[in-house]
Formats: sequence, structure tokens, C-alpha cells
Amino acid sequence: MARNTEIKARVDDPATLEARARAIAGRGPELLLQDDTFFHCAHGRLKLREFGDGSAELIAYERPDATGPKTSRYIVTPVPEPAAMREALVRSNGLRGRVRKQRTLYLVGATRVHLDHVEGLGHFMELEVVLRPDQHEEEGLAIARSLMQQLGIPASALVAGAYIDLIEQTPQPEGHP
Repeated sequence: MARNTEIKARVDDPATLEARARAIAGRGPELLLQDDTFFHCAHGRLKLREFGDGSAELIAYERPDATGPKTSRYIVTPVPEPAAMREALVRSNGLRGRVRKQRTLYLVGATRVHLDHVEGLGHFMELEVVLRPDQHEEEGLAIARSLMQQLGIPASALVAGAYIDLIEQTPQPEGHP
């Protein structure tokens, strides 16, 4: 199972954060449109991610719901027929919800820096330090902490959980499901 060390943080000033990410990135920006459908599941989280170009992947992952850097274990599988896969998973597991976002991706070494605008939630930043099989989690934690400092991410901005959790916690307007 692949692993990464990740953090998620709320962003008050997206333009400043993007300038900082651009300054330290080796690659980017790459704009990604993502529509994630989450399903109920017995362990961790399960989502079908559809991209703006029509491609899709099924992602099963487990990680602690904690602020600060944490290790995530995941499996990603390409999905050639996303509509049929969504229907099968909704029928078998039940729909948990959807997260739609515009993501700007920068690469800093083996770290994916995501600048996200999440529909209904606002601006966020995610760091995903992709770990090699022989790499210790402590090294990923150190890289994540260093990048948080370089990007000016205060500990007070860190968020636990996934976007779907935040959406479920957000009060919906009357008459909206």
C-alpha cells in the first residue's frame, strides 16, 4: 500500500500562498478540476475521483483524523467507466457525499502542494509528501513541517479530517439537502 505524509490547512490569503508555492516549486502550476464522490465504507474512506478531462480513479485510503502532519495509506485504481462505477458503489455502499474542487498543483521534490478552492468551503492547502517504500514516516513528517514553515502555514490553520467531513459539518441552507 502506498503512503504519504499529509497536512490540510485553511487559507486566508490564496494569492500570497500561491506566490510562495511558485517560488519553491520545481514544477507547476497545473490546474485540475476534481469531483470526488464519497461512499460509505467499513474502514477508512472510499472515493471516486473524476477529473475535468473525463478520466477517473477509485481511491481507498486510511489516515488519522488529526491536525498536523499524518501518514496516509492509500490505493489508487484507474476507472474506465466512472458513471457505472459510481452507480455500483452507491447501490452497494450508499452515497456519503460529493466534494467538488479546483486544484492548483505544484511539485516541490516528491511533495505535492495542492492549492484548493473547494465548493461550499473556500480555500485550502494540502501537502502530500509521497514516501518511497524504504522511507521512514519521520522523514515525511520533517519534510511536511519544513514546507509548512517555508509556505508560512501556521499551526492554527491546520484542519483534521477530509473535505467531506467539513462539508458534513457545514450547516446547509434551508431546503438544501
